[in-house]
Amino acid sequence: MFYRETGQFKTSYTADEAIFPIAQDRWFIFGVIAIAVFVVPFLIDDYGANAVLLPFLAYALAAIGLNILTGYCGQVSLGTGGFMAVGAYSTYKLVTAYPDLNLIVIVILSGLITAAVGVLFGLPSLRIKGFYLAVATLAAQFFLVWMFNKFDWFCNNCATGQITMPTVDMFGLQITGPGADPATRYLFCLGIVAVFALLAKNIVRGRIGREWMAIRDMDIAAEIIGIRPLQAKLSAFAVSSFYVGMAGSLYFGVWLSSAEPGEAFDINQSFLVLFMVIIGGLGSIMGSFLGAAFIVLMPLVLKNFMVDGLNIAVVTAKHVEITLMGVLIIFFLIVEPHGLARLWQIAKEKLRLWPFPH
Repeated sequence: MFYRETGQFKTSYTADEAIFPIAQDRWFIFGVIAIAVFVVPFLIDDYGANAVLLPFLAYALAAIGLNILTGYCGQVSLGTGGFMAVGAYSTYKLVTAYPDLNLIVIVILSGLITAAVGVLFGLPSLRIKGFYLAVATLAAQFFLVWMFNKFDWFCNNCATGQITMPTVDMFGLQITGPGADPATRYLFCLGIVAVFALLAKNIVRGRIGREWMAIRDMDIAAEIIGIRPLQAKLSAFAVSSFYVGMAGSLYFGVWLSSAEPGEAFDINQSFLVLFMVIIGGLGSIMGSFLGAAFIVLMPLVLKNFMVDGLNIAVVTAKHVEITLMGVLIIFFLIVEPHGLARLWQIAKEKLRLWPFPH
């Protein structure tokens, strides 16, 4: 009863095909955005920004990128960490070479550079798929990290190999560097993630998104009906890498401010983003946010519960966290393969009939 579409009449195809055709969905999204913009910035502190909100936003953008490739197009990738490194190093080189360039432009350019690299490593998808494609993207992960470690040009000949984000101001506000206001950093990331999440939602609902899903479901049948596998797969790699590159830019530039490729962008990052997509839900933009929130918040909840509440050693708590992560992955794959996004859909279906039985 709380979620009935009855009476919400549409007078045009445009209104019926809107992203949020049901009023309750629009109210919910507008409410979340209003709280995120007008309430959270007044409550945020350094711990909340660095431990929760900034990693959530950066990982959510990376999860959207991987979900486009794996969830919508069906191309398995284990090179997310390497592509995030491309975005991060692109941001560093652009900021140091053009210090007066707008940071939003830098983030977008970093995504475009990563998209070009993603297309290059996506070429094997034209001949191989499944496990073999996963191995090919895994090779891309190791190659990219090795390249950034090997050539000093990427870190401006720094002896330690570490890159550090310089201070960047935009519209009179400091966005990066020491002393940057956490609310300003949060709003900058929130704006980019919100805009490009909306763009991704529109892309997957359009012609390009339908081509990706056709390739995912049955590539041979998709080719028979006129879909070009070359164009569909490479466009998926390009758009996915674009989002992952922007995520790497925010991850390094706004959140961490300094990074080393061997630690910040290792294979663990690739698996972590993949876990977010699996737990959140393959083929769902909402699932990317739910998975990122779950992966970011779960370690904090476990740490506070086990270390602070039960006085368990930090090392033991870390082992429990890793074990629980594996158990949850198996649980979601068996019980609910579509992840948290499917549970949200089921809840909305229940609200359509509540309080009446099925």
